Amino acid sequence: MTDGAGHRDGALPDDLTIAETGMWQAFRNGSVYDLSSGDALVDDPHGMRPWGPERTVRARIVCWLLLDGPPALAGRVSSLQLVGVRISDTMDLAGGTVVPYVELRRCRFDREVLLPETRFTTVRLVDCAVPRLEAARLHTEGDLHLPRSRFPGGIRLTDAQIGTDLLLNQAVVHRDRSGRAIAADGLTVGQDLQAEMLESHGEVSLRSAQVGVSLSLRGARLLNPYTRHALNAPQLTVERTLYLTPAGLGSPLLRGTTPAQGTRIQRFECEGGVRLDDGRFGDALDLEHARFTFTDDQELSLRRVQTPELRFLGERPARGRVVLSGARVVNLMDRADSWPGPGRLHMGGFAYENLVPRGPFPLAKRLRWVGAATAEYHPEPYERLAAVLRAGGEDEDAREVLLAKHRRRRESLPLAAKLVGYAQDWTVAYGYRPGRAAVWMAVLWAAGSLAFARADPPAPQSGEHPQWNPSLYALDLLLPVIDLGQVGFWQLHDGWQWLSTALVLLGWVLATTVAAGATRLLRRN
Repeated sequence: MTDGAGHRDGALPDDLTIAETGMWQAFRNGSVYDLSSGDALVDDPHGMRPWGPERTVRARIVCWLLLDGPPALAGRVSSLQLVGVRISDTMDLAGGTVVPYVELRRCRFDREVLLPETRFTTVRLVDCAVPRLEAARLHTEGDLHLPRSRFPGGIRLTDAQIGTDLLLNQAVVHRDRSGRAIAADGLTVGQDLQAEMLESHGEVSLRSAQVGVSLSLRGARLLNPYTRHALNAPQLTVERTLYLTPAGLGSPLLRGTTPAQGTRIQRFECEGGVRLDDGRFGDALDLEHARFTFTDDQELSLRRVQTPELRFLGERPARGRVVLSGARVVNLMDRADSWPGPGRLHMGGFAYENLVPRGPFPLAKRLRWVGAATAEYHPEPYERLAAVLRAGGEDEDAREVLLAKHRRRRESLPLAAKLVGYAQDWTVAYGYRPGRAAVWMAVLWAAGSLAFARADPPAPQSGEHPQWNPSLYALDLLLPVIDLGQVGFWQLHDGWQWLSTALVLLGWVLATTVAAGATRLLRRN
């Protein structure tokens, strides 16, 4: 091939093919170079129909144009815009600076595309067949668009910096030799990262990635059931919202929006674990209608996530775990049928300020939700729920939650303490239903009064004494602190003495239980 230095004036190199000559001229003119045949089956870049030399250009000619191409024609802006072109050999732009605008549509690459440490303004590979995209530390001032393209050998965007938007909508990406479909650790996107209806076969790795606006995985299918994670994105930062939600099908007007009711949709589906530990989401983390398929050792991990709103509205996973340990949210929007059962939910240190249930979520189910999160007794989830309910003005429900906490604690106590607990529960419900004490006191007083009315008047202990009164005598036994002047003067014997002792003990149980309940009430206030 003739040295390119002699073609700075725009003269054609000597050894260009017919297809390459047309591409060269279109580059100088800034026009689209279309080699499509017009037959949809033949023009499909992902199909099996061969593309001959009439549609083939060499990768090194493409690189020459982009890195050191001829000047544009007068009054034009040079750009590489190819449609239906086959690019042979490896396209290697590693470390280069590409100034012209680049857009390739429905093109077919024979070998991988190498863009590590390359600088672009904007580059678009739309509906292209690319064996592999290697673009670590890529830098673009504008967009990187890869929609509807297919990458059998995966994509690498480690530490890449995208100035505005990164588009992966409807792309199909398969795993590389390390098992990753998309390796984008440390990726920075200035505005939106859209991967709607993406299909990945391998791990999508976004560790420590930063997205300037929103990250949309609406309708995506992340398939990696054989290793630990399908989505591995700890320390992910999204300034607005992460969408793991459905995408509307059929209308381009639905792209980037939540589908209206009645619209045909494609759910977000994930086969394999999801790790979003230590993530920061400025507006919300949205899991509405998300479907997760886990093995027993996989999990949806949201450890220490921080977001104003968590929309936990997906389908209940049949296996695996959901972990919210240390997460902090303001609004928890959820459904009763979205949470997994006992042993598969972990919420230690999970803090939320408001509950916004979608659909019926009665207190009984909410208590089962808390119970499912504590395989062994731990007070914190109960106390958190009670505090949120009390802040919302639902004091009665808050008391029920704290009562459930004491009942759960009772299960872990030794037998003697359990018996005391049962007594406190039956009498005044651990102090959360103090009205029961008055009822029990009235019942015992009435029973004691009737019983002592049948007793013969006992002999007084001194010369001067109050008149024998069965009702006052029973009440004096029941009240452990107040002295009504009956027990000190009248002494009963035989079976009546046992009855007196029983009333004294029951009086003390009621008094200590009421005192414990009053203490808890004062602490809450």
